[in-house]
Amino acid sequence: MDRRDFMRAGVAAGLALGMQSAIAEGKKSNRARFRMKYAPHFGMFKNSAGNNPIEQLKFAADEGFTAWEDNGMMRKSVELQSEIAKTMKQLDMTMGVFVSSGGFGGDEFTTSTSKDLHGRLRAQMKKAVDVAKRVNARWSTFVPGDISLKLEQDYQTANCIENLRVCAEVCEPAGLVLVLEPLNWWANHPGLFLTRIPQGYLICKGVGSPSVKILDDLYHQQISEGNLIPNMDMAWDEIGYFQIGDNPGRKEPTTGEINYKNIFKHIHDKGYKGVLGMEHGNSKRGKEGEQAVIEAYRYCDSF
Repeated sequence: MDRRDFMRAGVAAGLALGMQSAIAEGKKSNRARFRMKYAPHFGMFKNSAGNNPIEQLKFAADEGFTAWEDNGMMRKSVELQSEIAKTMKQLDMTMGVFVSSGGFGGDEFTTSTSKDLHGRLRAQMKKAVDVAKRVNARWSTFVPGDISLKLEQDYQTANCIENLRVCAEVCEPAGLVLVLEPLNWWANHPGLFLTRIPQGYLICKGVGSPSVKILDDLYHQQISEGNLIPNMDMAWDEIGYFQIGDNPGRKEPTTGEINYKNIFKHIHDKGYKGVLGMEHGNSKRGKEGEQAVIEAYRYCDSF
């Protein structure tokens, strides 16, 4: 074992001993805050914190996380949304994305610009704005829907741009940013229209609104196109949010082929102050797996 490995092992052993002592005394760890806003989600730490969502927030904050995200926020009760927002404010945590559209009517979003569709889009965006205000969220995930095999893709792009301008009419005055998520066909979402960062960049430039940006999910993009940092740099002015997951497996950083330590340093050095959503599973079960997630982020955050 060389000197560097010896020192790293010593630090890890010291941290583990301190955590065991704290657990034995019935105390929380009160770990130092992460330098970047990594955002867990409900259920990620349920073995350590229990099923109560408020206790999960408190556990995450105590472990040093300063953000949170919840794809299913719009399906939660108003009372629970309000309680989540109150708790996060007390914990000084930032709310990340919730999903406002996971695919609007199959390929309707890319093949139609009808008045009926525009009316439904405005209604959906008004609901999203209400939720965003309630939970103090700035970003909402938007998936345009399926690709059509009966219409040239350029026409579909034009339709997508027009429909997103309608959404922006509602979101922009409220300060809500729709982040368009390119998703991979090969492992998770076959047949969707939006798959690549350059494609998302083109659409955002066409819409021309501060309320329509890109969600760069690095797991999906590693599968769809790779070249993560160069694509990030090319599209930087239209990227509003990041999500994380290693590949293969879609688990925490350090379990796959993506060098997240380098990527986090690059994002940090470019001046990004937003949220990085932890949209992945845990590679191990139980409390052991949850601690493995936390330590993976500790390692990657130590650039």
